[in-house]
This record gives sequence, C-alpha cells and structure tokens, in this order.
Amino acid sequence: MTLKEYMSALAGKRVTVVGAGLSNRPLIGLLADAGADVTVCDRSMPGELGTFYDTYAARGVKFRLGPDYLDGLDGDIIFRTPSFLPIQPALAAARERGAAVTSEMEVFFGLCPCPTVAVTGSDGKTTTTTVIAKLLEASGRRVWLGGNIGRPLLADVDSMSPEDVAVLELSSFQLHSMDCSPDVAVITNLAPNHLDIHKDLQDYIDAKKQIFRSQRPDARLVLNRDNALTAACAGEAKCPVSWFSRKGRVDRGVYLRSDGMICAVAEDGAETPILPAADIRVPGMHNVENMMTAFAALWGQVTPEIMAAVARSFSGVAHRLETVRVFKGVTYINDSIASSPDRTLAGLACFDRKLILIAGGKDKGIPFDSLGSAVCEHVKKLYLTGMTAGKIRAAVEAAPEYRPGAPEIYMIDDFTETVKAAAAAAEPGDTVLMSPASTSFDRFKNFEERGELFRRIVEEMH
Repeated sequence: MTLKEYMSALAGKRVTVVGAGLSNRPLIGLLADAGADVTVCDRSMPGELGTFYDTYAARGVKFRLGPDYLDGLDGDIIFRTPSFLPIQPALAAARERGAAVTSEMEVFFGLCPCPTVAVTGSDGKTTTTTVIAKLLEASGRRVWLGGNIGRPLLADVDSMSPEDVAVLELSSFQLHSMDCSPDVAVITNLAPNHLDIHKDLQDYIDAKKQIFRSQRPDARLVLNRDNALTAACAGEAKCPVSWFSRKGRVDRGVYLRSDGMICAVAEDGAETPILPAADIRVPGMHNVENMMTAFAALWGQVTPEIMAAVARSFSGVAHRLETVRVFKGVTYINDSIASSPDRTLAGLACFDRKLILIAGGKDKGIPFDSLGSAVCEHVKKLYLTGMTAGKIRAAVEAAPEYRPGAPEIYMIDDFTETVKAAAAAAEPGDTVLMSPASTSFDRFKNFEERGELFRRIVEEMH
C-alpha cells in the first residue's frame, strides 16, 4: 500500500492526534489533506501553538487544548505522540470504546518500501544511528534518517525507492506496544531509564524488546554482549544475533581485540581487522562501542575500508561531548544528551584530569548512587541545578571516596547563573563539562534546547 492509498482510506473518518509537537505536525497536514475529520489534542493553548494553530484551524481541524485536552478522548483512529504511552488511562478507555490506537512510526513501518535499520537502547543510540547513516551514505546508498532524530519520515514514504535505506532511532516511547520488523535491529545497551513515565523497569525493557519481537528469520539483531540486560535478549531473538563487545572475542559480530584492534568475526569464524580503536576521532570508550555497534549492524553491506574511513573522519553529534569553545585557556564541553547517570559516567571517563561538572535536571526516578564515586574521582568542582540537584549531591556525599571539599559542591537554582558561576571558577587548563545525568524537561523542551542555551552562554563570554 502506498501512503496516498493509506491516507485516502481515512477520508471522512474521525481521526484524533494526541500531541501537536513537531513530530506529529507533518502527520496532521497529511490527514487534513486526505479529508479526514481531524481533532488535535494538546496541553498547549492556542497562543503557544502560534501560526500552526491559526493555519489548521482555518482548514477545519478541530483543537481540544489546555489542561482538559484528554477528556473524552475518542475517534475511529487515535494517533498518539511518542511519550503518551498506550498504557495511559485515557488511551485505554478510548480503546474500550472501539478506537484503534496507532502512531506515525507504526504507520511508517507498514508502508516503508525500502530496507530499515532501527536502533534503540538506553545510551548511545543517536551516535550509533548517525554513524550507520554515514556508513551507508559513504557506500553510495540514499539514506532516510528519522525516528527520534532527523525528521518524521511518513510524509516521505512515496519518495522512497526499494534501493534506499531508512535508518531510524527509536525510543522506548515509540516502541511501546509497536509491531515493527526492521531488517536490522540494534539494542546498544539497557539500563534503568524513563521510570517516571514507564510503570516499572520491566515495562521499559519490554518496550525496547519490541524492536526485534516481530523480526523475520532472515533479519539481523545486534546486541551488546557486555551488558547483561541486553545480552539476555538473545534468548528471544527471531533471527541470528550479531554481537559487539569490548571485553572479548565474539562468535559473530565485532569486538575489540586485546591489542586495541577492532575486528569483525564472520559466521564461519573468519576474522577481519577494521581499524585500531585509537584511530577513532571522537573520544571515549563509549564511542568505540558505538562504532563497533554500527560496524556489526552493517557488516557485509559496507566494506572494512569505508568503515575505517568514516571512523577516522566522524567528528560526533551536537550536544554529545561537543567542544563548544576554548576561552581564556578553559575548554567548555556540551554533553546535554547525557540524560542518565550512565551517560554522564561515560563522559567523565573520557578525561584524564579533574574537571568542573555542571549537572542536574528533571528527576526520572533513577538512582544516582553509581555517580557518586565517579564524581569524586573525576570532578574538583560540582555545580548542581534543577530537580535532581539534591539527589546528586546526596549520592556524591555518600560515596566512600568523598571528603568535605573534594569535590567542592555548589547548588544554584538558575541554569544560566550555574553556567556563569562554573565559568568564573575555572582557571586556564580547566575543562567545564555540562553533563546533567538528568532529563531537561524541568526547564527545557528537550536536551537540544538545554545544549543550545549552554552554547549561547559560553559563546557570549568576553
């Protein structure tokens, strides 16, 4: 079925879209063009939606806005925004009334005419997804990058050809109860995350597993052998598993040899060196893992020579250990993507001298115990802000390595003032790292907005 045929079938039907954010706006346009009876439900008020509201209200799209936007949620079909999980009571009640609940991404998988590579995980999925896209592009393939990064791809379906490749980053929110069958499915790792939205850790893990539960036998599943929760997924795989590991040789996949060489292992056991890990341009062992993950996903489709060339040239993704500026001898690094303790731990491990750390944000219900010892080891001054400031401070002060004043801890409510205070305390040779270990949603729309503000503050210093 083509996108045009799918949309034509919705003409005259009552279609409700929950969420008027950027990910759903192309969908709303498609539905309006198809002649569906469209209702958009969103917590925002008309003024907050700006010209989008004015344009589509004039076209006959109905809006249910404000605090009561979920009251009486109904329709023949309901498209949910990713963070609005199917387990939400309003959606459950709508299903009982006969509504079909789906999402833009679910429809995309049903209509996509080309092979798909889908990546999920608790950490590293954006970099891994981006590297996979770069590898395919370097091999001469036309790539459509989307999902949780890039842009929504549903509107582009009819422009895709069978020779193209769709490369998708998928969150647990998108995957929850979703039936998809990517040709290559990747799980970078699994650790407690988003427990403020998922009902528990098992619900979060089960959502991640949706990426491979409907795969065909001729597909590929890539798993992290070094992460116990991820490795356990192999028992439920519907297709052969390719592993990646930095701790030891794998039977099939990619691993880091003891001499520092990244090697691929084929099904027959043949081993092919790709490049030394030291040649990878972006810093940190977690980025070595990200490269190995991408190599395992595309082994057999991309040559080792192209893999090595991309690894040596890829400079990273914005907001991921991004060097913003070196000013008066101080290096400022934006790691706003670090929305979990594990991600901040990986960032801290990239530096061989103690630094100044800015952390804190919205509480996701994740413990910060593991962060305490690492902060004591890697941080000399800690600046905390946001909802999780107290929890992070408690974790650091409870660490066996903590001594009063080592690190020095400062708590400042305002984010801008926090950055300025950290900068004022820095001396030539210091590194100021903004790696929050928390989500941004207490003050920002997303981690990008948080990172952009950090960049702007630093660039305006004089």
